[in-house]
Amino acid sequence: MICNDFGVPFEFIPADIENKYNSERKIITTLNNHEIDLIILAKYMQILTADFLSQFPNVINIHHSFLPAFKGANPYKRAWERGVKLIGATAHYVTEELDDGPIIDQSIAHVSHRDDVDDLIRKGRDTERIALARAVRLHLRRQVMVYRGRTAVFE
Repeated sequence: MICNDFGVPFEFIPADIENKYNSERKIITTLNNHEIDLIILAKYMQILTADFLSQFPNVINIHHSFLPAFKGANPYKRAWERGVKLIGATAHYVTEELDDGPIIDQSIAHVSHRDDVDDLIRKGRDTERIALARAVRLHLRRQVMVYRGRTAVFE
């Protein structure tokens, strides 16, 4: 396991759709035990509750779309169906609303009519890495200020 190679503890806590409260309790306990103060979501595909976010307000999500367009699942397919010429990724702070938190960073890639959905996904992965890395760096350097649901980013 990659985590072992880097000496990083790893715990798997399955998301229990039927009982979100129990899943979040287990996650919160684990985060507190490891003194975690920043959470990064990638492919989590769950909306965090207000209770969770009140205890851990520093949660960054990477969404594989240039928000606010194409919120939720399958954004590349929906972008291809619309014939977009730009795709992107958005790193944002998590709120109780799906893919609606204050945006920290975005990255884009050009696409054309020659690209199929798989091409968009491949190109999009690069934009996701770039946006997430920049967002985490900006957050850790305290270069992001959230005010009234928006961000001011100081580079």
